[in-house]
Amino acid sequence: MNGEFQGRAVVLTGFGRPGQVGETIAQTFARAGAHLVLVDRDASDADPRTAELRSLGVNVHHFARDLSDITEVTKLVVDIEAVAPDGVQALVCVAGGFAMSGPVAQSDAAIFHKMIAINLTTAYLTTRGVLPLLRRARGSIVYFSAAAVLPGGSGARMSGYAAAKAGVSMLMRAVAAEEAEHGVRANALAPTMIRTAMNEESMGSEKRYVEREQIADIALYLCSDVARAITGQVIRLDA
Repeated sequence: MNGEFQGRAVVLTGFGRPGQVGETIAQTFARAGAHLVLVDRDASDADPRTAELRSLGVNVHHFARDLSDITEVTKLVVDIEAVAPDGVQALVCVAGGFAMSGPVAQSDAAIFHKMIAINLTTAYLTTRGVLPLLRRARGSIVYFSAAAVLPGGSGARMSGYAAAKAGVSMLMRAVAAEEAEHGVRANALAPTMIRTAMNEESMGSEKRYVEREQIADIALYLCSDVARAITGQVIRLDA
């Protein structure tokens, strides 16, 4: 799909850390010609990778914002509109994280709330803010759910994470139903374990992982014109 997104604005959240999914998705959309608008909470993580993309001739803007804070997201939307006045072709909500909160009866309430904030609240507030720009371009959203919350899965010892990702799936379905009349599509990816630098460091490199490049290719496809008939779907990805 080289050139498929030539000059089109793509907003990607959760970009900053090296060896993670966001970095690979950004590279994939860059090869397709996209104008990248990258968002991460920590500029120190994202700045080197933004500079690298820019050195390769990619049209890229980066904003450091806390996406769980509605005031920060409101400022972000103003920033995005300034660099993408014709609208946003795609929003890919990668921002999030994982932690075990423990068995519900002994669970850590702080971790539970953090999982909701960084996985679900960030996706909700970003969607809420960017939807007017997505409508302008009749764009597409890709969310990240998890295989663990699909039928047959288990949220044991990770109720916060599981509740957040289940919420992301329902957010996606709501957006797909509500925004069809505006030409905006929404889908979610539900991978098993992904090969990231962080996962390999904590669990080793020999486990079966879904590769980052596979995820990026599917996200690109779902946001493309070829997939214009696909909306409201949770797509499981297995290693």
